[in-house]
Amino acid sequence: MGQRILGLDPGLAILGFGVIDGDHPDSLLAPGGHAEATVVDFGVIETPAKTPVGDRLCTIYTDLHSLLELYKPDLVAIEKFFFYRMGNTILVAQARGVVMLVLAQHSLPFVEFTPAQVKQALTGYGNADKSEVQQAVARELSLERIPRPDDAADGLALALAAWYQR
Repeated sequence: MGQRILGLDPGLAILGFGVIDGDHPDSLLAPGGHAEATVVDFGVIETPAKTPVGDRLCTIYTDLHSLLELYKPDLVAIEKFFFYRMGNTILVAQARGVVMLVLAQHSLPFVEFTPAQVKQALTGYGNADKSEVQQAVARELSLERIPRPDDAADGLALALAAWYQR
């Protein structure tokens, strides 16, 4: 039996998500064993810029609950908070706080990765650029094209990093 992993790239304006199903690590032990991860879904939760912050956080809260109920992940991978432009730091932290609250309400285990850890896991190089990571996501998940928008590709990258770590 495999593992369903939800990757989340928190943000107030756009929260990227990616859901994958990964073979259980024991599948590598079987004769001819080959572990694979497949895409279940990816996308974004968007909140309009002119909407009050409280309403935007409520949208994230409600939509994330819906995602968890729909996909029932076994594990969640979240981008570890680091300092963005100073103007965004507090808003991203608030959105991330809502994400952590919803995960706690669902009693879901999670792992956190810095952007450099995700890059290292997918490309072997912690300073890889965004396009290299996106190409790795498409290649590893046998996708015909790079997932769009970028935030959704980041969600898939986080899910893959968690699957590789298992």
